[in-house]
Amino acid sequence: MAEPFSIRRQPGFTTIALLCFVLLYLPIVVMVIYAFNEATSVSTWGGFSLKWFVAAWNNDQVVDATLRSFQIATIAAVLSTVCATMAALATTRTEAYPGLTFTYSAINQPLMVPEIVTGVALLIFFSRIKIVTGYDGLAYLIAAHTAFCVPFAYLPIRARLEGMDLTLERAAADLYATPWRAFRRVTLPLLWPGILAGLMLAFVTSLDDVVITEFVKSGGQDTLPTYMLGQLRRGVTPEVNALSTVFLLLSVVIVTIFFFISRKKD
Repeated sequence: MAEPFSIRRQPGFTTIALLCFVLLYLPIVVMVIYAFNEATSVSTWGGFSLKWFVAAWNNDQVVDATLRSFQIATIAAVLSTVCATMAALATTRTEAYPGLTFTYSAINQPLMVPEIVTGVALLIFFSRIKIVTGYDGLAYLIAAHTAFCVPFAYLPIRARLEGMDLTLERAAADLYATPWRAFRRVTLPLLWPGILAGLMLAFVTSLDDVVITEFVKSGGQDTLPTYMLGQLRRGVTPEVNALSTVFLLLSVVIVTIFFFISRKKD
């Protein structure tokens, strides 16, 4: 009897897989190591030191950009998760209708369109509004990040809804619970892990966005990623490595929490 096909047993698969992992993660490992470099040069090891983390902590521009990044990411994540929750309920707790596939496509459109196209479109759209209103605050960045993050929050929430047993919701309706009461007492507690997962995924997506932020932001509205990009144009310094290491650690923590919440079934 022939053995079942397994891609892992194909000649060269292990070598190619290991090579891909090395190419992906070796530069990150090198960056993290040189974040603790005593020397100013990023190509010469001068001993272990935390001075570049301290320098970043005491840099007012870094602090301002970091606080602005967290402000935008928090607001955008909350707003996009609320929109994604309503969209997920509307597309999973209803009978199939003509145009449902188009609705899925419209919600997930930011995932399919190149980010630079979205950035250019938002630049043109918001520039007209800025001319008419004269307002150039953070609301444009928050709106852009919210729209871009909706599909990232929508996917885990929709997946959670599709995996939920409808028996409890139908039982609540049979016991004369109003739709809102059934949602608040039955659906929402069961849906909560998916909502948290979508919230964290939207947060980390907004936090490290560069392309859309570069197109939409006004003067003096640098986020931490765009600030780091500006510093890289002047040359790589260990301070940039230190900032990247902190960003990497934060992303790993958030994605790890997202992973464990997504696995939660009860």
